[in-house]
Amino acid sequence: MSLPRALRTGFLAVCAADLVALLAGAHTAHLVLKPLLVPALLGYVVARGGPRLLCGALLLGWGGDVLLLFDNDAAFLAGMGSFAAGHVCYLVLFKRMGSPRARSGLLAIGYGVVLAVTVVALWPDLPAGLRGPVAGYSLLLTAMAYGASRLGPTAGVGGALFLLSDSLIAMGIADWPTLPRPDFWIMLTYVAAQFLLAQGVLDARPAPRAAYREESAETRRTPH
Repeated sequence: MSLPRALRTGFLAVCAADLVALLAGAHTAHLVLKPLLVPALLGYVVARGGPRLLCGALLLGWGGDVLLLFDNDAAFLAGMGSFAAGHVCYLVLFKRMGSPRARSGLLAIGYGVVLAVTVVALWPDLPAGLRGPVAGYSLLLTAMAYGASRLGPTAGVGGALFLLSDSLIAMGIADWPTLPRPDFWIMLTYVAAQFLLAQGVLDARPAPRAAYREESAETRRTPH
């Protein structure tokens, strides 16, 4: 088994263990496992030669994960800020790597409608001190989710799942009715989002120049 594959398997194993811990109500196990999730994914990305902006986005996401383990408003705002900085990294990366042809007016309208409906619906039920930050963060998150579609369906689904995961968090803060075991669904959509975004970026990279030169040389040697 290659190193990247082994590291990807390790990440998936940590994800499975954390999700099982959430289902079992093992809070202490979750506190131990959650900070290991993104570093495990980062190891896979580094082994695959992932771009620095992707590594930066993941590290900032890890910072948000750790900060959200503390149950207070200051930690929540700091964690949201860390995630927001990570979304900026993703946005810059998508702009550099994405294809302009991948833009879709209908998709942009759809994300815009989702953003407007979500913010308007949640606004009255959010704590007053969190309304502005949550609205600003939601705008940035929605832009990231839309931008991810420029890299193809893998990253596009990852962006949509990130939006869903954070929407579930916002619904909990607003004290809306939620699914049973909401923490499980939040983490399931979150880890899937980070993995799909990372995989989408890795898959969208151009082929290495050396490999291209070898292929070109082989083509020239082959008679037509």
